[in-house]
Amino acid sequence: MNDTLATKVLRFRWLIYLVLALAYFFVYFHRLSLSVVADDLINDFQTTASVMGFLGSVYFYCYAAMQLPAGLLSDSLGPRKSVTCFLIIAAIGSILFGFAPTLKMAFVGRIMVGVGVSMVFIPTMKILSQWFRVHEFAFMTGIFNAVGGLGVLAATWLLALMTGLLGWRISFELIGVCTFIIVVMVWLVVRDRPMDKGWPSIQEIDGEDDAISQKTQQIFLLEGAKLVVSEFYFWPVALWFFFDCGVFFGFGALWGGPYLMHVYGMSNAEAGAVLSMIAWGMILGSPPLGLLSDKIMRSRKKPFMLCAFLLVVVIAFLYTFPSGLSRTALYMFFFIFSICASSVVIFGFTMIKELFPVEIAGTSTGMVNLFPFLGGAVFMPLLGRVLDAYPKMASGGYSLAGYKMLLLILLVSSVISLICTFFMKETFRAQLP
Repeated sequence: MNDTLATKVLRFRWLIYLVLALAYFFVYFHRLSLSVVADDLINDFQTTASVMGFLGSVYFYCYAAMQLPAGLLSDSLGPRKSVTCFLIIAAIGSILFGFAPTLKMAFVGRIMVGVGVSMVFIPTMKILSQWFRVHEFAFMTGIFNAVGGLGVLAATWLLALMTGLLGWRISFELIGVCTFIIVVMVWLVVRDRPMDKGWPSIQEIDGEDDAISQKTQQIFLLEGAKLVVSEFYFWPVALWFFFDCGVFFGFGALWGGPYLMHVYGMSNAEAGAVLSMIAWGMILGSPPLGLLSDKIMRSRKKPFMLCAFLLVVVIAFLYTFPSGLSRTALYMFFFIFSICASSVVIFGFTMIKELFPVEIAGTSTGMVNLFPFLGGAVFMPLLGRVLDAYPKMASGGYSLAGYKMLLLILLVSSVISLICTFFMKETFRAQLP
């Protein structure tokens, strides 16, 4: 093996990783961006809060609907072409959203953004499986998830700053221009695999005998999809994603804020400060979890079970003491909650990647990635109906009894997600350091 070529591969992959991480930063940025400019949009378009809520949810519906196509396109068209083409759609959508003269046009722009950014994560997982070793994958996915946490922070304080200085329209137009710049970077830098540049694969660099057979094997789209759904061990992971992310999106991304304001009497700013621990949990928690799996426990299933168990513990604690906790305790809860309900997803994607041949990495990841967004789509309105079933307080906020029932549903769901981990297959394979 030519040492110079091996060095080029091991260095160049970090440039690819950086470019794709920048793209993923904007995925999370768009996901939470409307929360900052909601009042401005309501005033400009003369609409209601319920319509604005639907405008925000359009992103999730589009993202969920595109997960299976994302996997299929990653395995057929190729990750690089898929990311490039769909980020162009996202860039145009963001600019269109900023220029939108009517609410209908704003919906069109938001739909384009949701469809466009949905084609980043799955192709990236496919690319990482080609450029990084098996024992590096969980850690790299962890860093990638941490970048998403940075996107959460940027969607709050940075967008608020931009909106104050430039207005929401120019801000989203600039975001669209930045997305176009990333499109160019993806096309010029990213390659699906080292062989596309005439370089040896990671398997060949490591001297693995099965590198050539892996490189030449082909699995057709429908055959790959059939392999995924017929694999028993796919379903415990998929069900875990549904319940775990239903808990995370339902409480962490929606009803956690009203809970803090109604039960603890916090202002928007105070509740936002507490909820910011969700972003910090993703940023600070994801990479160490990857190392815990790859280097310390050398297991996927054990840290998976540990995080699921801790999630049950912290939600049980909040259910037992739903009011009267100190501010410090609430900060700690949302930080641990974020690690155990959000950062932990790196194990799910890593396990799915290791369950199936690399040729259908996009298909398998895309199919399982449908379940977290389906969980969010189900839990958000479900928890809202629970709160509506109880009389409101004199102040207009939802009652403590309603939030107690909400927390009970979250607790039961977290227990189900823990049970799912017991049925998962250990996919970690010992690798040379």
